Amino acid sequence: MASRMTIKKGDVVRVIAGKDKGAEGKVIAVLTDHNRLIVEGVNRVKRHTKVVNAGGRAGTTGGIITQEASIHASNVMLLTEVGGKKVPTRIGAKRIEVEKTRHDGSKYKAHRSVRVATRNGEEI
Repeated sequence: MASRMTIKKGDVVRVIAGKDKGAEGKVIAVLTDHNRLIVEGVNRVKRHTKVVNAGGRAGTTGGIITQEASIHASNVMLLTEVGGKKVPTRIGAKRIEVEKTRHDGSKYKAHRSVRVATRNGEEI
């Protein structure tokens, strides 16, 4: 069973281990079952594709395609801005109190969890 993922699609991360160490990119996809991420421009691999003739003129062309492969979530850190510079940070969680509105217009107080950068305590 995979642990809870703290990095979400669209986050900007920096690779901290592996052949692409130091590279930065945006998270394209999160594979929660395997605790892995696909990051834009990181861990690029070449795939050899066959020519597929679908019985018409619109057949796909074959060749070598370069695309991103997944990377383990433990090898990346979320980037946050501190003093105008992007720095890597760990991610924590905090419960904040919010005011919600019911269908009839009445208001009530509730709690929700938010991600927090442990480096500066700011909400992500």
